Amino acid sequence: MSTEPATTEPDEPGDRADGTPDAGTPEAEGTPGDQGTAAAAATDDSAPEDGENAQDAAAAGDAAAGAESADGASALSEAQAELAAQKLERERIERRKSEKKEPITAGAKLSGTAADLLAAVRAVEGGQKPSATVFAEPEPASRRPAPEPVRRPEPVASPVAAAPSGETVGAVRAVLAEGGAPQTLAPQVAEALGEGAGDRLREDPWQLLRVAGVRPEQADGFARALLGAECGPDDERRGRAVTVWLLEQAAVAGHTALEVPALTAALAQRAVPDPDEAVQGAVAEGEALVFQDALDDAPPVAAATDAEDDEEEPERPVRVLVGLERYALAEESLADGLARIVNSLPKDDTTDWASAAASAPRPAAELIRAVAGDGLVLHTGGEAARAEPAALVAAARALGLRAYAATHSADGGRRFAALLDAAGTGGAAPGDAGAGGSAVVTVGGLLAGAEGPGRDAEGAFALDLLVVLDAPQLDVETAAVLVESLPDGARLVLSGDPGVLWSAGPGRVFGDLLAARACPQVSSRTPDPGPLGELVSGIGIGELNQVEAPGKEVVIVPVRDAGEAVHRTVQLVVDSVPRAFGIPAEQVQVITPGHGGAAGTRALNAALKERLNPGPGRFGGFDPGDRVVHSPVPGRATPGRVVKADAEGLHLECAGDAVVVPKERVETAVRHGWALTAHQAVGHRWPAAVVVLPGDAGAALSRPWVYTAFSRAERHLSVVHGVEQTLPRAVAEVSAKPRTTRLPALLKAQVPPAG
Repeated sequence: MSTEPATTEPDEPGDRADGTPDAGTPEAEGTPGDQGTAAAAATDDSAPEDGENAQDAAAAGDAAAGAESADGASALSEAQAELAAQKLERERIERRKSEKKEPITAGAKLSGTAADLLAAVRAVEGGQKPSATVFAEPEPASRRPAPEPVRRPEPVASPVAAAPSGETVGAVRAVLAEGGAPQTLAPQVAEALGEGAGDRLREDPWQLLRVAGVRPEQADGFARALLGAECGPDDERRGRAVTVWLLEQAAVAGHTALEVPALTAALAQRAVPDPDEAVQGAVAEGEALVFQDALDDAPPVAAATDAEDDEEEPERPVRVLVGLERYALAEESLADGLARIVNSLPKDDTTDWASAAASAPRPAAELIRAVAGDGLVLHTGGEAARAEPAALVAAARALGLRAYAATHSADGGRRFAALLDAAGTGGAAPGDAGAGGSAVVTVGGLLAGAEGPGRDAEGAFALDLLVVLDAPQLDVETAAVLVESLPDGARLVLSGDPGVLWSAGPGRVFGDLLAARACPQVSSRTPDPGPLGELVSGIGIGELNQVEAPGKEVVIVPVRDAGEAVHRTVQLVVDSVPRAFGIPAEQVQVITPGHGGAAGTRALNAALKERLNPGPGRFGGFDPGDRVVHSPVPGRATPGRVVKADAEGLHLECAGDAVVVPKERVETAVRHGWALTAHQAVGHRWPAAVVVLPGDAGAALSRPWVYTAFSRAERHLSVVHGVEQTLPRAVAEVSAKPRTTRLPALLKAQVPPAG
């Protein structure tokens, strides 16, 4: 890496941040699954999601539920439509789950707590109260055949769920006041608990934990005020509520389930006297599910030596997991859907894939041949490698197939559309044509029905081939809805860079599929060009190399402290980069590890606004012309710009689309966007990027974080460097922390490993 500082001018007034920095260290970037083990993530008080804390993420979800369309009509926004589609899919999965005659299959014989948990969930499934002394012996795991294709209804716009009645909100407010809790929580509590929320809250004060942002110690104080001497840490209601809360926090951290030892350890840290009983109580009440997954990598337990057991096979060790129903059902639905895709490829396909491969560029020919023979294919590579799936889509369309590509962001869609144009097919970017008029869509727009080919009479997407770009950003729920929507015989290609940060939502779908080796994998050998490509490629294998940058493509700006980091960042964005490279300030993106801290997004955005668009912020802190990032739902961040504000709300322009954010949602769904976190930047690229690494950011750095941040730059990268040797150490030693998921085990039960 070049160490020559970028050219800067003498200090000028307004170069430093005038905002009050957050106390403490910066908020860790990325999902908490990248910050520690499952138990640590479940108990981490500051675990953020998508660069946000749990409260911000949930509030962003509320923003999607309450957003209105730009014309003020009552029609659902794209985000709402996507959420409605996912809700319909979860309901369909739940109905199918309830129709299964057999309970969850077991992988081996269990004893002790594991057997207790399994018996509890089986009793609940049978509509009985779980016995504390009688436990059924689990049946051996059976290999399930590929499931029959299941169709989901076409999602249609439905009215937004009715707000809680004034009477319900008033009753909740009275209970909150009695317990000393903020009465402003009343609408959220009423929405979470439904009609009769006041009585439910009075009977079980720990139901307050269902509200995003409420912590166990706050719920404990509320319960003491309501229950008095009857309140105690051994209250079974508290144990159940804290169990569910920990599972929700684990989901924020990226886990779809937790192993029982991790969960019970976390409960013990939360002063639950009998963690095992608390877990069993949550299972008995149907608030959590228990699972067993065989540990294929572990050696089998020696068989019994008794004569009558001589013919028994050795018992295979299993792990016992506990998870929330919504994520468990999503993973099972995803595994079922992937198995259907793998097994439903037509055997009499007459498509001339051989000619397409022969006429395609050599790097893309391997991908085309893989798609010709298999329904599910994985493709890995960096930015330059996206030309290969573009050639695939172009070839498929030339063969008369209905081929589409879905990207994580509209910006990614425009870049892919340019590749399609170069390949000789219509690649209009999302929003440039009506539904079905573009080969490129966004995942959100496709699921919401706002983009893409629409659905056939059975409710499946009317397509033959779907290529999903930015596949590492797929969380388990989104992936399940997407896969279940594919018709029989359709081909699915998941393409992405495995080095970037994982999804903001729970699961690691792309990583799990790569590890399961259940389908062909095509690894691109097309490197990203130039010094930036060389630098990022080295980071991907754990090496932070010095690269020759004759055109100052990579510049290091050393700083001593966070204050100097903010000052240098403003100089780079406002003056140095535009003057040296001809890149306007609005095309320079600042990326930093977190929102808080003296050099987090809040401080940097305040300083950049002061120089680039000063104003009083009279519209909820924003002024026309401000760069912003709109997050209608957790995990989706769209850069944009403020246009105006009126009685409807804050008017934005995001990726060419007009967006209106109601004023009551502005605080939770919109942030200033001159500076972003790396998770917010995933799926986007800019001509120039300034990555800020203040001295207190070392703990947030990892190889995926650095890889993601550095690879957002197309022409120039400036690194405001204040972490000294922490940066190369993070690249070499700190990989992504594992997430606990069940998808690999579910896939192995249905799809044999690819040869």
